[in-house]
Amino acid sequence: MAIQITGTGSYIPDLIEKNEDFHEHNFLNADGSTINYPNEIIVEKFKDITGIVERRYAENHLTSSDLGALAAEKAINNANIDPEELDYIIVAHNFGDVKHDTIQSDILPCLASRIKHSLRIKNPKCVAYDILFGCPGWVEGVIQAQAYIKAGMAKKCLVIGTETLSRVVDKHDRDSMIYSDGAGASVIEASDDENTGILAHETASFTYDEAYYLFFGKSNNQELCKDTRYIKMHGRKIYEFALNNVPQAMKSCLDKSGVDISEVKKVLIHQANEKMDEAIIKRFYRLYKASVPDGIMPMSIHKLGNSSVATVPTLFDLVKNNKLENHNLSKGDVIIFASVGAGMHINAVVYRY
Repeated sequence: MAIQITGTGSYIPDLIEKNEDFHEHNFLNADGSTINYPNEIIVEKFKDITGIVERRYAENHLTSSDLGALAAEKAINNANIDPEELDYIIVAHNFGDVKHDTIQSDILPCLASRIKHSLRIKNPKCVAYDILFGCPGWVEGVIQAQAYIKAGMAKKCLVIGTETLSRVVDKHDRDSMIYSDGAGASVIEASDDENTGILAHETASFTYDEAYYLFFGKSNNQELCKDTRYIKMHGRKIYEFALNNVPQAMKSCLDKSGVDISEVKKVLIHQANEKMDEAIIKRFYRLYKASVPDGIMPMSIHKLGNSSVATVPTLFDLVKNNKLENHNLSKGDVIIFASVGAGMHINAVVYRY
């Protein structure tokens, strides 16, 4: 039995926030002190490191569950299935529904229940639940879905990654420029085509020293309420962690799949930082004493920013539908999905398209 992704969909918000829009921000150091560079230089350095030129923010009236439902509708239609046949709806996110211009996260009920409600699915045996797994959440959801199908507990699953990070950023922190909003969704099904589908997976959680590399912390602006928390990160530590662990996880996954490195056609990595992803792919190929092939790693971060759990499924949807220039997929192509994020968690999936 093969386990395939039979449908994909994504929701990319219409609101574009360009790098120039940050020129008037009051960026501060973590201790509240002034940064001794004009914003134009701060923004240019940021672009050089991350590759981000612009990012997308959700429309004010939409929440994460709304974005997830919109992406899910597209995935269901693309898979051409009756949503009443879904056995599981698995939703990956980090902060629940955060309404525009508020500071409170809302996860009661869970986002999966809200999305199932929005999709008007009546079947009570369609189980809806959330996973909190940092940026690798969608990949982990796919791994869980295939486990249910392998165990005979499900035939069809819907896995969604959705987030509105723009609503939990500290506008006085330079890192706020990284984050964006969006959603990606996929339908996972059992198939008789043994030559396609998920071939192997790998997951690990590093928590002994690394658990708080990403965390909720106070604003860099010391005059703001110290009890209000925003997404924060130790960027250098995350960068080093990713370079030391993600390539090895990808290799372990590929080795388990039995696929030779020369057969890999695309590597879809979580869109967190262009330089980091380029370094990860170089180290991965170095483990096989091989050169990085041209066009192996599509990137969406330049225009879409880092939408956390939504980056990998959105990237897959774009490539699958020929919406990224010079990138496409053909039947039989081998893809590696890989991600790293808060926790610190890493995972990878080898998939034959």
